[in-house]
Amino acid sequence: MSFSTPDPLRPLILDDVRGAQKMLAGVARMTAMEGSRHLTQLVGAPVHLKCENLQRTGSFKLRGAYVRIAGLRPEERAAGVVAASAGNHAQGVALASSLLGVRSTVFMPVGAPLPKVAATREYGAEVVLHGTVVDETLAAAEEYARETGAVFIHPFDHPDIIAGQGTVGLEILEQCPEVRTIVVGIGGGGLAAGIAVAVKAVRPDVKVIGVQAAASAAYPPSLAAGHPVAIDPAPTMADGIKVGRPGDVPFALIRELVDDIVTVSEDALSSALLLCLERAKLVVEPAGASPVAALLSDPGAFRGPVVAVLSGGNVDPVLLQRILRHGMAAAGRYLSLRVRITDRPGVLAELLRALSVVDANVLDVGHVRTDPRLGLTEVEVELHLETKGPEHCLEVSAALREAGYQIIS
Repeated sequence: MSFSTPDPLRPLILDDVRGAQKMLAGVARMTAMEGSRHLTQLVGAPVHLKCENLQRTGSFKLRGAYVRIAGLRPEERAAGVVAASAGNHAQGVALASSLLGVRSTVFMPVGAPLPKVAATREYGAEVVLHGTVVDETLAAAEEYARETGAVFIHPFDHPDIIAGQGTVGLEILEQCPEVRTIVVGIGGGGLAAGIAVAVKAVRPDVKVIGVQAAASAAYPPSLAAGHPVAIDPAPTMADGIKVGRPGDVPFALIRELVDDIVTVSEDALSSALLLCLERAKLVVEPAGASPVAALLSDPGAFRGPVVAVLSGGNVDPVLLQRILRHGMAAAGRYLSLRVRITDRPGVLAELLRALSVVDANVLDVGHVRTDPRLGLTEVEVELHLETKGPEHCLEVSAALREAGYQIIS
């Protein structure tokens, strides 16, 4: 099926997104829309989850990559394509290229998670590991494009990419026609811009809210300045939306069509990921969970029915383990404290029995005997406990004090 590539100098319109949707038929899945009872109760209105984490390659990125590569001229296809990415875009470009019979080279940082590197190779791309940060990787990919003539596939700053991502918005309107608010994570802005183009053309009354990690939010200062502003993004677990400068093409669309941009903390991101796993039984990466983090942070700010776009589920298992620990701590599911006791046989056993009475699960026990503040016969015991939430933490601490134990911290 042919597709007319949008002119980069004219605004993207609904017909561009509809053309992309026709092209993606049989390529991208119409991903599930799942209701969330927990979030519905919290927000006070129906909340649905658009599960792009269940898309082929594990994120929405296949949509834009396929439309962009399919729109290349024959001579451009013959030259091959090149991309730079630490994960989702890499896999989207690799699979799209394989489906279209185009040679692809993907530059990835040296420290990219091994599962993402392996998946990109399995989808058919030649992977080149270069640089320790994405900026170095991006520069290498652009140099490769200049030297070889390969077409550089930008992750968000191109009309074809945005048109492809906008098909998520058309699906939302079809699956949840009563929607009044769509919440979506923003990095460079391709997904949010595409959704806004599609949705606002059909339902201008629907609010589109973008979400950024507070540690790396380039859109608020850019919108305040009226043009894309480069920032030095701080580390964030939501690396999928960690972008130092908005794209020129998506920025213009977001400034015109997106109703608001909100930011979320690292604690909110980890709590959202934990909620998706526990309550929705969905594996979602931190960037993909950012809309849920926004709902958790300010549930009264969203007019329902609400659709939260879970944009991806590609999370490294090692990172997932760390994030889950962080999320459980943020949710009050861990309690760490130090208790001063007499250093004699049986006293530690008595302390552990006191904890068992209040149903606190002991994860780790450590002893401190060398602190000069300790008496000759004293020892401090450092305890790491698994609890049932903030109220249970208070109950455990109160029970220890009632039993006569001195809690130091």
